[in-house]
Amino acid sequence: MTDITYIPCREGRMYLASVLDLCTREIVGWRLSDRMTTDLVLGALDDAYTAKRPGKGLIHHSDRGSQYASADYRKRLVKYRMKASMSRKGNCYDNACIESFHSLLKKEFVYCTRFKTKQQAYDEIFQYIEFFYNLKRIHGSLGYVSPAQFAATFKKKKSV
Repeated sequence: MTDITYIPCREGRMYLASVLDLCTREIVGWRLSDRMTTDLVLGALDDAYTAKRPGKGLIHHSDRGSQYASADYRKRLVKYRMKASMSRKGNCYDNACIESFHSLLKKEFVYCTRFKTKQQAYDEIFQYIEFFYNLKRIHGSLGYVSPAQFAATFKKKKSV
């Protein structure tokens, strides 16, 4: 599941594209840029694919944003053998899990931090996602373990 949100910064607004694994709740790919382009979301998708190498037929869900509907993005999904899924028109609930992550990121971190520079925003969001959210932050929906802990347990059970 994927979406884009904005991050306020004194040097100008930044855009965060995130890819969430619905099974583990891990952020498996993300990119931060000062422009909301197809390249932004392609970078996040490429990072997610490189990190997890999902098998053929993975369902990849997004909203109906122009970046996700672009020919380049759709071609990349075909290349990665993913099935495209898009939210129904005007229905924000279809993308609720990734919207929830972005809301959490903002409430727990972004709104409490004043980013003076874009580099500071990148560095601190990297720390939040990679070292706090994925590795330490517990989730009730995962049995009160972190996404990384749940993924490790899931992988172990799957291989047995």
